[in-house]
Amino acid sequence: MAEVSYEVTDAVATITLQRPAAMNSLSTAAKIDLLDAVTRAAEDSAVRAVVLTGAGDRAFCAGQDLRDLEPVNGAPPDLGKTVLEHYNPIVMGLATMPKPVIAAVNGVAAGAGAAFALACDIRFAARSASFLMAFANIGLTGDSGISWTLQRIVGHARALTMLMLPERLDAERALELGMVNAVVPDEALREAVQELAARMAHGPTRAYAAIKQAVLHAASSYLGASLALEAELQRELGFSEDHQGAVSSFLAKEPAIFHGR
Repeated sequence: MAEVSYEVTDAVATITLQRPAAMNSLSTAAKIDLLDAVTRAAEDSAVRAVVLTGAGDRAFCAGQDLRDLEPVNGAPPDLGKTVLEHYNPIVMGLATMPKPVIAAVNGVAAGAGAAFALACDIRFAARSASFLMAFANIGLTGDSGISWTLQRIVGHARALTMLMLPERLDAERALELGMVNAVVPDEALREAVQELAARMAHGPTRAYAAIKQAVLHAASSYLGASLALEAELQRELGFSEDHQGAVSSFLAKEPAIFHGR
């Protein structure tokens, strides 16, 4: 059985980690399957929004499956190798996905699991969900982009504290810190996320992609370069079918209908 499932309904791709008995932790197979699913969603023209979640109600993703870190022939595994081959491409795939990605955090999000959630564009959490920057607890630094994303959300000083002195954050505290966009009752999470995903799947897909590109670029660039990219992206979108149709609908006092073109 695949350790990650991929389903498309009404232009929404739902990617689900399928290891509930292991709290959806990341075995080698799960990392490979997840990267394949993220790549598939990015390339699938029928998909206009993506949901990332975990099976069951205990965990979104508990991070690395530590059983995969056991020594082989007396030698510890090369962690840099799995970061380069698996974690980094997954995070880049989520962050640069040319369509919106919504994390449905349905339980514990720890280590790389927390990092994957933060790499998504929008995060909804179940009331019982929690976050844990667990890396230092096993003598490691953060990976999967957590050193980049976390401080941009909670600030430099708080990010250092959260990484150096890991403590579990409940969903309400994560909401206060801006780590999630909404907290909903556990039983309502799936419906709330699917409702938002369906709305965004019928939105201006090319505009969403450009917004993601511009914001990601601006996070590590200077004002002049950001202004130049905004102009370039706006020029491209100005000729798009969605923009032209939205202007016509506005002038006609009708709701805009977007086709993602």
